[in-house]
Amino acid sequence: MGDGISRRLWTVAATALTLGAAGYAWQGSPGLAGHPVTAVQKAGEIDPDIVAVRDGMFGRFNFTWGSFARADAMTRAGAPDTAVRAMILTVRQAPGDVGAWTWLGIKLAENDGNQISPASKYAFDRAAQLAPQHPGPPFFHGLALIREGKFEEARPFWAKAVELTPAKATYRAQLVGRLFLLDRFLEAKAAEEKAGAQP
Repeated sequence: MGDGISRRLWTVAATALTLGAAGYAWQGSPGLAGHPVTAVQKAGEIDPDIVAVRDGMFGRFNFTWGSFARADAMTRAGAPDTAVRAMILTVRQAPGDVGAWTWLGIKLAENDGNQISPASKYAFDRAAQLAPQHPGPPFFHGLALIREGKFEEARPFWAKAVELTPAKATYRAQLVGRLFLLDRFLEAKAAEEKAGAQP
């Protein structure tokens, strides 16, 4: 694989993974001339595909879903710190809610420039402790790692999320697609590094 082509593959794959877009056609991506991409999510943007996965995992029209909606509205308004405070209030009101702790982890990471702080990691870990068989905590922990650019570290989290997801879950195809794309990205990255190490 040529150096330029593989680097374009990386860029497109990184963008798709960062934004949570599983719909990219891997084999078609290098030919997308004239379509510049960026691996940084725009401030205040909420990915509807991620919202659909979250709602499928944690439910809709319940107490936690209302908190999700409020926090998302604050993110869209450019107030990520207020979104964090909304989710902190939620976990205080519902300390045993796995969805609330998971989304607190996401909002903390977003507020820190898509970096997983100790507080964000604590929220993800707490969610995993509350529901070790739920796919939500590992999936969103992995998503936060992807957004931080830690693709290799994210892989076991996404693999675990797929393993824990029921076969008939509405969001399973989304998780499988993302894991597939991540694996292709890591393979291309490894091939590039190997080629670059050869004399």
